Amino acid sequence: MFDHLNLFLFSLLNAAPDLDGWRLHGAIFAAEWVILVVPVGLVLMWTQGGEQREAAVHAFLAAVVALTMSKLIGLMWFHPRPFMLEIGQNFLHHAPDSSFPSDHATSMFSVALALMLSRLREARRFGALLLALGVVVAWARVFLGVHWPLDMVCAFLVSTLAALLLYTRAGQVPAALLVAAMQAVYRRVLAAPIARGWLRP
Repeated sequence: MFDHLNLFLFSLLNAAPDLDGWRLHGAIFAAEWVILVVPVGLVLMWTQGGEQREAAVHAFLAAVVALTMSKLIGLMWFHPRPFMLEIGQNFLHHAPDSSFPSDHATSMFSVALALMLSRLREARRFGALLLALGVVVAWARVFLGVHWPLDMVCAFLVSTLAALLLYTRAGQVPAALLVAAMQAVYRRVLAAPIARGWLRP
């Protein structure tokens, strides 16, 4: 059942053989480079200090948990990528490893959902933006032929579970410890620019 659904959805989303020009380059950019918004955004949140720093660490830990779960799923159940089965069109070079679930989508969705659970309006707004960008990345990777649609659905489900876990009492403890440890290192390593007022303490 799931294989048939995957094939059907993939046939709807995968690019035509004559894909070229700005559509090809735009899809490749979305599939490979948009994800960089995540680390850049989290670093910028950290530099703001206060609760934004805590929200950024929660999101980072959610990504770590989600990606760990994703890797375990991939180890337990190998699922070949479309191009490995010579299905559809492939426009993006990728190693022939397991496709299920998508690491790119997991990274973006987990951070986005964790931020959307934050009390801070700024964090929630950034999370909503990341979620929208994550959908674009998920679409692009199916469009270019390196993933199945259900790889993205599973990535979203794994990310949701990880984000929710980080906001339980059990998840709050390691997040608080990590914030304290990271702040201690940050203040020691960057003591000079902090003292000059260039960075927030």
